[in-house]
Amino acid sequence: MMRLPRLVALVLAATVCGLTPLRAEERMLPVPLAVIYPGDVIRDSMLGERAFGFGGGVDGSMAETKGALVGKIARRTLLPDRPIPIIAVDAPKVVGVNAAVKIVFDEGGMVIVAYGSALQAGSVGDLIRVRNQDSGLVVTGRVQADGSVRVSEG
Repeated sequence: MMRLPRLVALVLAATVCGLTPLRAEERMLPVPLAVIYPGDVIRDSMLGERAFGFGGGVDGSMAETKGALVGKIARRTLLPDRPIPIIAVDAPKVVGVNAAVKIVFDEGGMVIVAYGSALQAGSVGDLIRVRNQDSGLVVTGRVQADGSVRVSEG
């Protein structure tokens, strides 16, 4: 007669006695209802929820709520009924490469406005490089919600 490993024997014994073995923690995570392609803007209607089991809890690598995904852009193909990794989505770009942008320097009540060309794409809050169209100098600034780039001293 074969000898079963101790863990398997305990699980079998618990089942025979009417006890159910411990199950991994289950969490409801958002999943695509259909294929979402790279570049698609994620809408609430594109998402459902499904229970997933986790042995030691969620490590933060998967999106845990629909709110964390709605309005974001898919960076890669997202398959139905699969959890969505955080790195698979990105905030929408407010400024594109070579876009004409307003450059704003606002320090101590002095405001200087210039115009330039974005050398990088960026979402709100991203630091990007911009070439001033008058001087040709490249400056680094933070993308604002209105599409302007705010630069500061230092």
